[in-house]
Amino acid sequence: MHPSVHARSNPNKPAIILSPSDEIVSYGELDARSNQGAQLFRSLGLKPGDAIAICLENTPTFFEIAWAAQRSGLYYVTVSNKLQADEVAYILADSGAKVFVTSPAVGRMPDELRTRGLDAILFTVSGAIDGYRDFLAERAAQPSTPVADEQAGHDMLYSSGTTGRPKGIKPAAITGAPIDSPDLLVNALKNLYGGTADTIYICPAPLYHAAPLRWCMAMMRLGGTVVIMEKFDPEAALAAIERYRVTMGQFVPTHFVRMLKLPEAVRLRYDVSSLQAVVHAAAPCPVPVKDAMMQWFGPIIHEYYSGSEGNGGTFISPQEWLAHKGSVGRPLTTKLHICDENGDELPPRTEGTIYFSGGPSFEYHNDAAKTQESRHPKGWSTLGDVGWVDEDGYLYLTDRKSFMIISGGVNIYPQELENLLVTHAKVADVAVIGAPDEEMGEKVVAVVQPLDWADAGDTLAAELMAFARTNISHVKAPRQIDFMQELPRHATGKLYKRLIRDSYWKKANEVAASEA
Repeated sequence: MHPSVHARSNPNKPAIILSPSDEIVSYGELDARSNQGAQLFRSLGLKPGDAIAICLENTPTFFEIAWAAQRSGLYYVTVSNKLQADEVAYILADSGAKVFVTSPAVGRMPDELRTRGLDAILFTVSGAIDGYRDFLAERAAQPSTPVADEQAGHDMLYSSGTTGRPKGIKPAAITGAPIDSPDLLVNALKNLYGGTADTIYICPAPLYHAAPLRWCMAMMRLGGTVVIMEKFDPEAALAAIERYRVTMGQFVPTHFVRMLKLPEAVRLRYDVSSLQAVVHAAAPCPVPVKDAMMQWFGPIIHEYYSGSEGNGGTFISPQEWLAHKGSVGRPLTTKLHICDENGDELPPRTEGTIYFSGGPSFEYHNDAAKTQESRHPKGWSTLGDVGWVDEDGYLYLTDRKSFMIISGGVNIYPQELENLLVTHAKVADVAVIGAPDEEMGEKVVAVVQPLDWADAGDTLAAELMAFARTNISHVKAPRQIDFMQELPRHATGKLYKRLIRDSYWKKANEVAASEA
């Protein structure tokens, strides 16, 4: 299926609603504007297999451009609007994007980018930027009929850079396939979560990330209505669910935590009974948090584990999770392997690197070494995560391998402590990192974002230290607790832990240099 099909059968149906501004784009409008966008790309000389890049706030225009690229056989690179100019310049150069579309709403980055001498044609929407052409005006001058060589394009996504430079994930080659070719995610939406053309789907996350982008586009293939939040706010999310009678949505655990920490009177003010299926991913959800959400929303919360690479994944229903609390599920079409450092498979309940086999292949664009690092000798692939399976084959995530702390020769994974501390009533967010320690090599440091900044200080630190030591092994408990007003968390829920960790190591190196 494809939005163009629904444009012919039900042109006035809302395809996209922007909340809270209530801007609506119908299927007929989406079809016409995406055709005009495709025509514009052809007029600029772009041919199938070329790439464009989109860096926008949450706006319906985002999907008008993405679908224009999809139906003209282009790769569309979606770029985080939180990145700095040098980071965006790197992605544009690495991907070979020939067109870059942005807006004044993303801040100063477009102005700074203009001076970098890039090869891409620069466009702006929703406001003028010096040196940028007006995408909407040039699009409006194009016919609203399909391009003569209409064919399916693909997204080409870059990792969020939480462990280093963003990595381009090279998708399948453009092969001239029809724009309505089968989509595996559409099948998952229908078969696992009950998605139909009647679904009202809410997206509270930034559209440039893999899951929001792909799930919203899959929902438009189904013919449902997608409610896009301009920016996530816990109470605004509940208000949107009530107002639009939302039936399905995808969230991340951070969203759950922030909604749960609203005053009870606020939470109970909104009617969320229209929800039929809620899905979460991106990061493991602490068991107490998911338990609380199940009690509030009902046993309708599904979970999956996967990555932008799309090499495999696991899925778990609410009922399965209640019987296997803490699990992220079992694979449906791929096979799971837990391996030690030598690549040998491990028995149940033994931690190791998670590999998938039987799924689509992927490459990291222009990075053969990184691609090779992700491969097992048998050809299986990994995202770099660590976990274990139980006797029934259900997967439990431990953490990313790169975040492991080695303290006194003991391997410590931060996620367990993070999942504990975030349940404390005075904690809004937390990151656990390994900081340098002369005696132990590394020490466990918890960097806490208090719910109320006025609480930051020795009293809360002592309270959290006692809370941790009461509920977790002393070896895994923090040796130090620091406070930060806001953690550098990606709007999709991923934490830029590398930035926090690097600041501690940089400071230690500077002190060591000054004492030398």
